[in-house]
This record gives sequence, C-alpha cells and structure tokens, in this order.
Amino acid sequence: MEVTDIGNKEEGKVWHRKPTLGKGVLVTVVRTAHQAKTVRFLHVAFDTTGESFLAGDHHGNIYVFDISRNRFRLVQKTGQACTALAFSLRRTTEFLVALADNTIKCFDKDTKQLVSWMRGHEGAVSSISVHSSGRYAISTSLDTAQVWDLDTFQRKRKLNIHQSVAIQRVFFLPLSNTILSCFSDDSIFAWESDTLFCKYQLPVPDTGPKISYKAFAVTRDGKSLAAGGRSNLLHLWCLDSKQLIRVIQMPTEVRTIRQLEFLPDSFDGGASQTLGVLSQDGVMRFINIHTCKLLFHMGLHEDAITTVTVSPNGRHVVAIMDNGSINVYSVQSLTQDLNKPPPSQVAVVSGSGAGRDLSKLKVHVGSEVIQRPAKTSGGQTHVKILRPPAGSGAEDKENELPAGLNKKRLVALLKAFGEYPAKYRMFVWRSLLCLPENHAAYSSLTDKGLHSAYLTLHDKYPIKSPKLQRGLQRVLSALSHWAAIFGEVEYLPLVAFPFVKLFQNNPMLCFEVVATVIVNWGQHWFEYFPNPPLNILSMAENILAHHDKELLQHLVDCGITSQLYVWPLLETLFSEVLTREEWLRLFDNIFTNHPSFLLMACVAYVTCCREPLLLCSQKTDFEYFFHHRNNLDLGAMIKEAYRLMGGTPADIHPRNLLSDMTPLTKGQYPVFNHYPKFIVEYQNREREKIRLQEMEYLRERQEVSALRTDFLRRQAEEEAFYAQQELLQKAEEQRRNILAQEEEKITQQRAKLAAMKRELKMKELQLLDATKSRFLKHQQDLRASQVQRLDQEISRKMDLRERETAAAVQDLEVRQMALEAQRRRLEQHMFKEQERTGREVEDKAELRMRRAEKEDESFTELLQCTETNMQALESLADACQLGLETHWQREVEERLPQVDAEQERKMEQLAQLHRQTLAEEEKLADAMRDVAGRKWEEVMSSRAEVQEQQRALSSAYTGMPCRPCAHAAVCAGTKGATFPKQAESNMACLNSSSPSETTSTNFSLDRGRSQLDSSERQLLNEIRELRQKLAVRAREGSSASSQSVHTPSSVGP
Repeated sequence: MEVTDIGNKEEGKVWHRKPTLGKGVLVTVVRTAHQAKTVRFLHVAFDTTGESFLAGDHHGNIYVFDISRNRFRLVQKTGQACTALAFSLRRTTEFLVALADNTIKCFDKDTKQLVSWMRGHEGAVSSISVHSSGRYAISTSLDTAQVWDLDTFQRKRKLNIHQSVAIQRVFFLPLSNTILSCFSDDSIFAWESDTLFCKYQLPVPDTGPKISYKAFAVTRDGKSLAAGGRSNLLHLWCLDSKQLIRVIQMPTEVRTIRQLEFLPDSFDGGASQTLGVLSQDGVMRFINIHTCKLLFHMGLHEDAITTVTVSPNGRHVVAIMDNGSINVYSVQSLTQDLNKPPPSQVAVVSGSGAGRDLSKLKVHVGSEVIQRPAKTSGGQTHVKILRPPAGSGAEDKENELPAGLNKKRLVALLKAFGEYPAKYRMFVWRSLLCLPENHAAYSSLTDKGLHSAYLTLHDKYPIKSPKLQRGLQRVLSALSHWAAIFGEVEYLPLVAFPFVKLFQNNPMLCFEVVATVIVNWGQHWFEYFPNPPLNILSMAENILAHHDKELLQHLVDCGITSQLYVWPLLETLFSEVLTREEWLRLFDNIFTNHPSFLLMACVAYVTCCREPLLLCSQKTDFEYFFHHRNNLDLGAMIKEAYRLMGGTPADIHPRNLLSDMTPLTKGQYPVFNHYPKFIVEYQNREREKIRLQEMEYLRERQEVSALRTDFLRRQAEEEAFYAQQELLQKAEEQRRNILAQEEEKITQQRAKLAAMKRELKMKELQLLDATKSRFLKHQQDLRASQVQRLDQEISRKMDLRERETAAAVQDLEVRQMALEAQRRRLEQHMFKEQERTGREVEDKAELRMRRAEKEDESFTELLQCTETNMQALESLADACQLGLETHWQREVEERLPQVDAEQERKMEQLAQLHRQTLAEEEKLADAMRDVAGRKWEEVMSSRAEVQEQQRALSSAYTGMPCRPCAHAAVCAGTKGATFPKQAESNMACLNSSSPSETTSTNFSLDRGRSQLDSSERQLLNEIRELRQKLAVRAREGSSASSQSVHTPSSVGP
C-alpha cells in the first residue's frame, strides 16, 4: 500500500508507482502541515463519472483527485472547515461546499472562482442532495431543509419542523421528482418536489426495539430504501409498493449502524444487490440484500473508517479513516475472490469459529447433487470432495471447461433461463472461449505502440469517453500488430467496440476475446478481402432460400442482396440493431454453440422480421432497417436460430464448412494468415510510402516552425516595443481623458447656457411669429385694398374708354363733314385747273401712295419695336413682381395658407374680370368697325351723288354722254370701300377717261382710308395699353409707350 503525503502542494501525482490489482487499497492520502502535524480530511464526494472526487480538510482546503489521470489539484481555500460536499450534475465543473458558518458556496474547480453564496440556514448543514437533472439541490440541517434552484441560486422551498422533532436527512430519490425526508421519530415521508405535496409515508414496524434511524441508502433505480440506526437490524423497503419487505440482522459485533451505501454494478440496471454497512467498530461490511450473505469487508478495528463514499460506476470506494487520512479502494480487487468459480467442495462453518468470519448471518446453501455433511461435536469443518459418477465417459471430458465449469451444465442453464447470470457472465465467457491470458505476448504487442492505421481513429469514430477511445485504439493496434490485415479492415472498430466497452478495465482479455471471435466466428471472412465474404453470405442466402423462399424472392425482386441484409449484421455483430441486454443474451448463446450459430442468428433475425421486410420496397428502407434497432422479440429470434440449427439440411449447413471453436494457444498467439497477402502487402507499401511523405512533410513543417519561431521572437520584440509605446500612448490618452473630462464639464456648463439661450430664443421666436402673423394680416389687408383699388381703376378705365369711344365717333363725324367740305372745295378748284394740274396731281398722288406705303411699313416696324419693348417691360415687371411675390410667399406659405386661398380666389376674379374686359373690348372694336363702315358707305354715297352732278354739268358743257365713265367711277368707289387693292386698278380706268376727276377722287379716298386706319390702330393701341396696365400694374410706363405709339400714327396721313 502506497502512502502519498500531499503536504502543502497545490498539484501532483496521487501515486508514484502504479498500484497492483491484487491489493484492495490503491493508495492512502495524508496531509501533514508544519511540525509534522496531520491535517484531517472531513468529507469526500464523487463526480458523475466516478473517476474523480472532491476532498475537504479541516483547514478549509478543497482538493480534486483524478484517479484515471493520477493527478490531484488544490481548487479552493475556504478558510474554514467544510460540513458537506456535492458536485453539480448539470455544470460538471461546479461544486457545492457547506461551511462551518452555516452557509453554502458554489465554486468552479477549473477557474477557482466563486460562483454563488447561499445563506439561510441557522445550523450547520449536514448533507447536500442534488436532483438527477442537476437543477435543484436540498441542503439539510437539524432544524430545517431548504430547496435551492442551482440556475439562479435562489431558495425555492423551505421545510420547517417542530422543535421537538429533528431532521435526520432529506434527499432526492434517483430518477424521480420525489423528496424523501427522515426524522428523529423514525417517520419517513415522501414529498412531491414541485408542490411539496405529501405522496406517502413508509410504514415502520411497531413491534420490536426502536431503531432510531441514522443511516439511509437508496438504489440507483430509486426502488429500494435501506435504513439503519442504533441497532444491528436493517430495514429494507420497496418504494413501489411502499411496504417493508425485509429485516436483515447484522452480526452481534454490530451494535450501531453509522452509514449505508449501495455498491453499483454495471449489469444490474440500477437495482443494486450489494449493500455496504459501516458500523460503530469502523468496519464496513458488504452484504447481499437478497441472500443475506457477507461478501467482503473493509477496515479494521485498529484502522477504523469514519465515513465512506462509493463512486457512481461502482469501481472505487473512498474512505476517510479515523486518523484523518483517505484510503482509495478498488472494488475489483475487493471482489476478485467472488468472481472465482465456486470450488467443488462444501464448507460448513461451525458456530464456534466466530473469529474466521466477520458476520453471524446464517447462510443456507442447498443443492440437488451436493449434500451438506453433519457437524461434529468438536466444531471442526468437514470437507467433502465432489467426485463425478462412475459412469461418466469421454463426453463429459469434452464438456469440461477451465476453472471447473461444465459446458453441458452451462447449456442446460442457458436453455432454462435464456442467459447467464449478469454477475458471472464475464467469467463464463472466459471459460467458454478458453482464453489463454498470454500476458507476455500481449505486452509485446502493446509495446509496439499505436498502429499508424488507427492514429486518427477519433476522427472517423468519435467517442465521448476518452478512456474508451484509448482502449479501442490499444486493442485495434494490438490486432494490427498481430496480423497485418487488421490494419486494413475498415469494419474492425465496429466488431471490437462492444467487447472494448465490456472489458474496458482489462484490455488483455478484451484483445483475446476479439481475437477468438475473429479466428472462430469470423472464419473465411477475409478470403475475398477487401470485398465482403461472399462465401459466408452465400451460405446465409442458401439457408434463407431453404426456410423462407417467399422472403428471399421478395428481396431478389427488390434488388436486395445478402451484402445488404446479412453483412451489416455480421460486420457490427448485431451491436447496431440490439440493445445492450439483448446483445449480451445473444452472445451468451453464440459463445455456447458452434460458430455456425452466428449465421443462423442472422437468418433468424431476417425471418423474424419478415412482415416489415415484405412491406419494404426501396433500397434505402432496407439499409435503414438493418442499421437501426427494430421491435424484435429476442427470445423468439434465439428459438428460431436453434430451429434453423436443427432443421437445416447437411448439404447447406454451415457446420460442414466451418470448423469447431479453436481457442487461442497459450504462451504465444497463433499465426493468422487467412487473407490475400499481396493486397495487404500492397496497401502496407502504400501506407509506408505515405508515412515517408508525411515524415518529409513534418521535417519541412519543423523547418517552417523554426522559421516561425524566429519570426515570433522578432514579433514579440516588436510587440514589446509597441507595448511600451502603447503604455506611453495610454498615459497620454489618460492625460487626454482628464482634459476631456474637464472639457466635458465645461461642455455641460455650455450646454446648460445654450439651453437657457435656446429657451430665450424660443420665446423670441414666439414673439417673432406673433409679429409676423400681425404683419401678414396687415399685408393681407393691403392686398385686399390693392385689389379693391384695381377693381375701381378697371371700372374707371372702362368708363373712360366708353367716353373716349363716343368722342372718337364724334370726331369721325366731324372729320367726315370736314372732308365733305374740302371735297367740294377741291372739286371747284379741280374744275378750274383740271388740265393744268392733272399731270402734277397724278404724280403727287403716286408719290403720296409710295410715301404712304413706306409710312405703313415704318409704322409696322415701329409697332413691332413698341410691342417688343412692351413685352420686355412686361417680362421685367413680371420678374420683379415674381421676386416680390416669391419672397412674400416664402415667408407666409407655411403660416397663412388661408391667405393663399383668398389670393387665388381674387386672382380668379381678376382673370374673370380680365376676360370680361377683353370681351367688352372686342364688342367695342366690332361696334367701331360697324360705325366706320356705315360712315364710309355714307361718304361713298355722297361722292356718287357729287359725281352725278358733275357729269350732268359736264354733259351740259360738252354735249357728250359720259355715263359709262360715271358708272365706272361709282363702281370704283364702291369697290374701293370694300377692297382697297381693287380700287387702285379702277383708278386707272378713271384716269383713262377723265384724268382730272379721277385724280381728285382718288386723293380724297386715300385720305379718308388712312384716317380710318389710323383711328383703328389708335383704338387697338389703347386696348393693348389697358391690358398692359392690368398685367404689369405700371401706369407711367404704359402711358409713355402709348405716347410713342400716338406720335407716328398722327404723322402718317
């Protein structure tokens, strides 16, 4: 037994020499402080994996001991003694510590940080129980029990009790939401954890001595409860039926039970059968609760145990001894005697041999073959050796197995119960397979290290447990070093994994089991490597064709071959389609029978699932079916396999092609060469080539790494320089931050001042808005008054235009009268000087006609210039007005929309008034044209009369008729009144007959026409001036333009 003194170390190894399995105690851990004073350990607690545990000492130091990695580490210094420890099940790195100051703290063992601090207890916390979900925890003291939420670390519930009844223990039942509370009056209640509703109370026997329960233990499945106290009696309840099912009496050496712990087993499904009982003498006895038999014990009277903690996986037991040290026990070493086969003898323990057995339990062992000898008076033990019957022959010798087992009896046991006892299954398998246990040969294989084919196994087959991953790598590497082909077989991890999981604590046995399975049950598997074993698959197909032709025909119709419905079962050894318990039962039968039973099991699996297979038609459905678990009665399948074993004809039976089971040879393992060597050698050469390339790559990578190291060193120097510069920059930045803070204060003061200014500005803007509103209202009133003045101006102009029109008509009448008088005077003068001035008048008439045309052209040009000037003035006025209106609109468009609406309405009125004015002007122009036409017709009629009178006078003087000429003159005058262009052509005709008359007449007509045209132009100009006045609102510019137009019009005629 190795003793490890951790002293003041914060981390290190738990043991320095690997402990041997033959010893029960793996290591003893002590801690000595200054002056060789021993510091006592008080409490221990395992994590969920069972490979590491917490330990707290009297000084408040918390250590983590990792058994699998052989390391310990100081994770926390609380400064005061702990009263309870527990791991958090949800966050595996966190743990709970109850301290002497009645508080509970949660720490993280990796970061060593305090996660939470829970207060609420008035007394010392004696125990902490964590719910299986890891969300809730119950802390128990003498006066109260409190439920904590480990997500928020807040108290959820509190259980208060009477002062006369103290709490012994309160804890969660595994795999349920039930809280079990045990009190000092021996009452046991079950509560619902969510509502604290009382579900039931366990019955306590009224008769007999009072036990005063102190210790309690529950199985992992939460179905059985054991309780003990100040007596050597144990009470065992079934929590499903709520009944007391058994009372177990411990030996007389046990007077008080201090602690109870169930010992878990990997194959018991949580229904533990082994119970550890720690009594007042410091010895912990482990008994079977069903057979009431003492199995083994821990501790001695001189080296007493104070408290015990069992790992959840049942592999280790940690005990705190009376001297304050920690003993770590291996359960495998403690139970190795129990796993041995029972000897072929019966020992009867007499009553006087008390010193040879720690318990006084009465064990009655019965057997049909072995008879128990009677006791002698001397108290000696009589041994009777069992001998085989005299009639046993060679058949019994063939059935004899190592370690004293008989295969025939095992077969009978298997047929009776369908499986071997879970506790002895591994022992039975070792006997059936006749494992040689070649330690030296296996060590030579493992010393070669990991095979190159399985260095990256975790990438292809990731396993959550690192220990299981390493075990699988070791077994596969040993197989590859044993036979080269196993480094190339892709499905070998699938074959070996179930056995690695079963024998993960004994890799040598695992290797020999896998090797035996491959050599015997994997016969002829590798003859077609790397292809599947077509010969084996054809055997299975022949068996299926003989027993179920319909199913085989359905598989053939769907294109499904034996590589799809048989090979997946063989290459995984049914591990994908069966549960753990079903797989163990199946292999109990496989290992017991001929190697051909494995093929029969495959065919039996297919035939037992024929109904769902007949419903499948797609290849993907078949692939899914044979790679996942299905609803299957394993017992029926095994019966079907036995039926196929017995009912298959000899010509297709695999027994004729497969040899019997041949165990591995002792000393050295046999040579395995049943495979195509050239393929494996070629693949080995390729792998070696790849390995050399990888070595070259690693060498180059190492060179690159060296260069990178140099680069990183330089980079580190640069970073140090820049770090120094950064420190300087940070100092500068700090100084700037101080300045910035001062500036920020000033900025805040300025902001306050700006806020005050803003408030004053808002008040000022409000006043300005009010002023603008008043101003806009004033402008609106001014605009209204302007519009009113414009209306008055338009009405006044209309009245003035009417008066001017009437005056123009009167002027025309006066001018007509003047023209008539002048005509008469001219006619008298013309008669006197007709012949003398005829030619001169004609020339003057022509000259005047040309001058009139020129004046008309000049007038037209002047009129166009005037119109251009007026348009420019209008544009300028419009631009000015547009600028004024734009500025005015920009100020009031957002505040006075009603003014815009009113203005639009008035503009529409002005436009309507303007249209009315234009209509009146057109009417006035039409009236003036009518008046001018009537006046012209009167003038022409008077001329005709004068011409008639003149012709009459001339005819009287000359005595010649002149009617045609007069008629021509009248016609010319009539046509000239309407068509001025035709008047000129008629003038030529008049001149040809009478030059003097024609000349005078033409002069008077031209003069009257020019006066009418000038008056018409004057009226049109005045109308245009009125439009301009209305448009540009500039009376002075309009009057100036009208004067410029009047001047040429008066000069023209």
